[in-house]
Amino acid sequence: MPNPPAPELQARPSANASPEVDGEAKRETEGENKPNTVRGSATRAPRRAATGPAPAPSAPAVPEEAPPVPREFRGVWVATVGNMDWPSKRGLSTAEAQAELIALLDRAVALKLNAVIFQVRPAADALYASSIEPWSEYLTGTQGKKPDPFWDPLSFVIAESHKRGLELHAWFNPYRARFTGSKSPLARNHIARTSPSLVKTYGGYLWMDPGEPLVRARTLRVVMDVVKRYDVDGVHIDDYFYPYPVTRRGKRVDFPDTRSWQKYRAAGGKLARDDWRRDNVNQLVKALHDSVHKAKPWVRFGVSPFGIWRPGYPESVRGFDAYQQLYADARKWLREGWLDYFTPQLYWPTTRPQQSYPVLLDWWASENVHGRHLWPGNFTSQAGGRGSGSFSVSELMEQIRITRVNPGATGNVHFSMKSFLSNQAGMNDTLRIGPYAQPALPPASPWLAVAKPPLPTLAVTPVADGWQLDLKAAAAPAAATPATATPATATQTAGPPATARPWLWVVRLRTDSAWVTMIVPGGTSRLPVSRALGATAATVSALNRVGVESPSVTLPLSARPAPRRGAGAASGGGGSGNPEIP
Repeated sequence: MPNPPAPELQARPSANASPEVDGEAKRETEGENKPNTVRGSATRAPRRAATGPAPAPSAPAVPEEAPPVPREFRGVWVATVGNMDWPSKRGLSTAEAQAELIALLDRAVALKLNAVIFQVRPAADALYASSIEPWSEYLTGTQGKKPDPFWDPLSFVIAESHKRGLELHAWFNPYRARFTGSKSPLARNHIARTSPSLVKTYGGYLWMDPGEPLVRARTLRVVMDVVKRYDVDGVHIDDYFYPYPVTRRGKRVDFPDTRSWQKYRAAGGKLARDDWRRDNVNQLVKALHDSVHKAKPWVRFGVSPFGIWRPGYPESVRGFDAYQQLYADARKWLREGWLDYFTPQLYWPTTRPQQSYPVLLDWWASENVHGRHLWPGNFTSQAGGRGSGSFSVSELMEQIRITRVNPGATGNVHFSMKSFLSNQAGMNDTLRIGPYAQPALPPASPWLAVAKPPLPTLAVTPVADGWQLDLKAAAAPAAATPATATPATATQTAGPPATARPWLWVVRLRTDSAWVTMIVPGGTSRLPVSRALGATAATVSALNRVGVESPSVTLPLSARPAPRRGAGAASGGGGSGNPEIP
């Protein structure tokens, strides 16, 4: 963020206003768990102290029925601007860049995260094959130059994320056209060259003018191009709307949008200038929400605004006024239901009275009248770091705890992946033995009108070292794709039909001491179970693309049973809509 009013009020400063980060990202692996595409855990019964005569026989310590899997969004931002998180530097070979992405995703799996928010449009450029905007210089070193040998990073990261059971959300900056510190000349098809009247210089950056209808149309076109061609799980925009204000000699420099303002007034516009600016942003947010869901109802739309709406809301809060300075009316977007998840950047410690993490979280929860997901953003890169804005790893753990006990919040998003790659201050180890010791499923989004998850069928085959679980979805009648669903045209498909396979399998194994949970990608058809685990029964359910869970089916692991179709009680919410939609 350029020139914020005070360091303690910065919103994601290290992502958007830091100098370029060169050199190889540290990838310490000592102490890391070996990555696996199956995420597992054991839920054990409490031990009974032996303090006297044996008690009378009682119910088994391990429940007969599988317990529900915890629901919690555990996301991480992967910033490409300035080569912050990936790639570690410009001009890596295809093999090197892909290897870094694999290491990044494997680290997310090892930490039992379940979603990656990947920056695909840092500055009117593209980290994917686009016919609208040029290749990003952060990939090849030269804006507009495609990678050689050719590959598509977005297609690659989606496929590799889904293999690991991770969600992949595409992160767009809606208005920034050039980042400070950029080295490459602008490509011929960059908007600043093709439509220079739409781009303004402000604070060392280039910005597309939000007051120009053509800018709104372009951003919408860019986002929808990705939604239609790639199998993303979410679309995400950050806190950069109108730019953070620049001062000169102690006075604020106004954003140079006089041309678009005068056109608006000449066309009969009646709003005051500040209200007009807010309305420009409001129109984009609503259009993104509506268009994404019209094309693919299962793709979630999320916004990550500055963590304070206005000073005095709630009463104890002081600081930067995003409503007045960025023209971002984030409370309106939340109250209107123009999003599926809301990620206010609560980048302050729990003990800071004027920007209190718990107070702000409570306030945002009270504004969430439609019950959308509230997943606050955490400044994880400051945990155990250096400098005045840093705080301890224990403070980060406390922020996660406060989020968990708030009934209106169901997860966290960490900024950024770099701190996890380096295991900064041992935070990975603290997370793995603490709040992220067990896997979790992302919370369901039942308001999205998509098909119910398929019913599972399960067959168990004894093998030499245990059992093989054969996982299938029960057949269901096919249905036509509705007119509102836009099929993919290139790069990635829209996702498999619900009758073909689920998004995830949830496999729970009962042993004498625990229920062991494994979260398995929906493309898995065979799953080995080692005899050493001592499992006596397997319970399987399926999840659809918005996290709704099917009824479960259970089979013993002691003999060769016949395959059986699931007909048990549902352990998740329901859904409705077109069975062709995953």
